[in-house]
Amino acid sequence: MLSSSSGHLSGLPAPKITYIRAWKPAFPNPRINTQTHCPETVGLPETTEGDSSMALSSYSRTFSFLLLFVTYISTAAGGLLGVDYGRDASNIIPPQRVVELLKANGIGAAAIYDDDVGVIQAFRDSGIKLVVSLRNEKLADAARDPNYAGTWVWEHVGKFFPATQIEAIAVGNEVLDKRLDLAQHLLPAMQNVYNAVKNLGYADRIKISSPVAFSTVSVSFPPSQGRFRNDLKNLVRQLLDFLQRTDSYFMVNLYPFITYRDVPNIDLDYFLGQPNYPGVRDTANGRIYKRLLDAQIDATYTAMADLGFGVSDTPTATTVGASLQRGVKRKIAVKETGCPNCSSRRRRRNQVTTAGVMLNTSLAEKGCSLWNAQTYNRNLVERMLSGQTGTPLFPNSDMDVYIFSLFNENLKPGAESEKSFGLFYPDGTKVYDMPSFSAAGSGSWCVANPAVGQQRMQAALDWACGQGGADCGPIQPGAACYEPNTVEAHASYAMNSYYQRRGRGAGTCDFSGVGQIVYQRPRFGNCNFPSSK
Repeated sequence: MLSSSSGHLSGLPAPKITYIRAWKPAFPNPRINTQTHCPETVGLPETTEGDSSMALSSYSRTFSFLLLFVTYISTAAGGLLGVDYGRDASNIIPPQRVVELLKANGIGAAAIYDDDVGVIQAFRDSGIKLVVSLRNEKLADAARDPNYAGTWVWEHVGKFFPATQIEAIAVGNEVLDKRLDLAQHLLPAMQNVYNAVKNLGYADRIKISSPVAFSTVSVSFPPSQGRFRNDLKNLVRQLLDFLQRTDSYFMVNLYPFITYRDVPNIDLDYFLGQPNYPGVRDTANGRIYKRLLDAQIDATYTAMADLGFGVSDTPTATTVGASLQRGVKRKIAVKETGCPNCSSRRRRRNQVTTAGVMLNTSLAEKGCSLWNAQTYNRNLVERMLSGQTGTPLFPNSDMDVYIFSLFNENLKPGAESEKSFGLFYPDGTKVYDMPSFSAAGSGSWCVANPAVGQQRMQAALDWACGQGGADCGPIQPGAACYEPNTVEAHASYAMNSYYQRRGRGAGTCDFSGVGQIVYQRPRFGNCNFPSSK
């Protein structure tokens, strides 16, 4: 689960069309501090004359799912995409409705934090892949008694599989950091659970693993020098040996949000994985990291290699450490990653600026906002559905991602951020819009965010209709989209025209923070917003 140690390292008069050139934001260049893992940004991406800086992210802003989000009829290339389904919330919808919610939103995988048979039964014949968990408090019994482990596997797996598509069993959670008092029981419990699954004949279909906190990695920057904590190396080595022997994969919980919140000089766009971010250079090997999540994944891979478990980038070759003789499956499962929205109590969406800052700043931690949560998760979904599961160090590797989490959970202890990672409220309504998980990029529109104010929306409108080359004929007096005659409506139409004409490419709905992407067709009077050029 999330904690500060889970990681080290988003009736007005007619607008007058005045063709102005967009403002250009300032771009800081923070230098590397190897003690605090503060990265150095590399050169800025080039822009074309027609795009100008309105289509770029504002670098003046200071700058983890994995079961994959996938559809229940298909999977993204290279891995699974899903959600973490926690239930620490009041008035939460029942499991049967959760399954309907997942199907309606094209979410084809989920992970639960317990072994509730009612939940497991609800997923029966749904086509949704499921990870079930043996909770920490049951580790000692499962370790000491093979019969206990065998009974547990039969009662929570054997009775339901394959009608319930159980993908994996997570044995414990973050034991090697948060519950070191249970560490002696972890590997014996995993072995007994594996033996029980094997006895049922399912060992080749159901994987056994145990989620590890990223705080077990003591050196995370540069990524090519990743190292596990010295006091945990022997325990992690035993875990990796088990995964290698049973043909399973490493599960890790990664929260770039925590790094952004706790470490100075981390760029917001680096944390959010924004497409236009120029990147951070690994000072040891020169590779460029455009996403903090990728840097954390590669730091984990190289920490594994340091223990003698090279990670194969191809099915037969070990690419980290030529002398290594043992390899771990070329796949990592990011068991938890996400960004909090600080909206566990329903606030109006326009309380959040596009820079991801709450207007009432006393209510939110740094980085915790609706905009940041939507941006981080949207970028991750679109990346996974495009098949980009590799990293700079291992471009051909696979990964599964679970987004934390399905629901805001108001009954969890701790700060507001702990309670508000959800894509949905407990009653099943959306916290914010997300793309279709079955076809990234289809059915999206660019509109103005009214929270930025009239002046900035007007400037975006002027630029789009002028230098941007948008089709602004329909918003002229008497034309089809002139009404409603508001700056927000006209700016939204012009910005969307630019966005669609540029093929909905990366950064083409930024407009220096004025634009936001939505996944339902905008409604401004009777105006029909096009979905292509």
